[in-house]
Amino acid sequence: MRINTEDSGQALIELALAAAILCLFVFGIVDFGRAVYDVEVMQNLAGEGSSMASRGVAPLKTAQTVVSYAGQDLSMSTMGCVIVTAVTNTGSVNNPLQVTGQGSVCNIAASSKVGCVKGVSGCASSNATLPAEASAALQANQSLYVTEIFYTYNTITPVMNVLGSNVLPGQLYGAAYY
Repeated sequence: MRINTEDSGQALIELALAAAILCLFVFGIVDFGRAVYDVEVMQNLAGEGSSMASRGVAPLKTAQTVVSYAGQDLSMSTMGCVIVTAVTNTGSVNNPLQVTGQGSVCNIAASSKVGCVKGVSGCASSNATLPAEASAALQANQSLYVTEIFYTYNTITPVMNVLGSNVLPGQLYGAAYY
């Protein structure tokens, strides 16, 4: 009986292909899991910031506190931006929602999606933009506090080099309204 020696490298090649695909999945799970965790931390920080601002803490002090609360979970002091905005319903027919106060601690380039205080850093209008649910709930002469968090997300595995940079966002965003 003769042993077929022509298949001697087949198992090694199958192992190499399977290991490469397995590493791709594991690295992808690690980076995706970190991104989900970072978004959850951001949402909690934004909620706490809006809650704090609604209790009368100045927007700038609230933003500074949110950055310090992030601690080791997120590197907000180097890779993030916190913007706390006070929006008031003035009761005006034309533009009822106005930005009446804002504070930010930014270490990356980011601008508020809600609006800005007119005249500050080149802002032309203090009109505010809120989601429909938030603006509908805001009655005349009431204020709403919005905390926005921007965070630059960097992967820790080389999987994005293989899959491409559009798989996970480079900047994460979270906001809370109180």
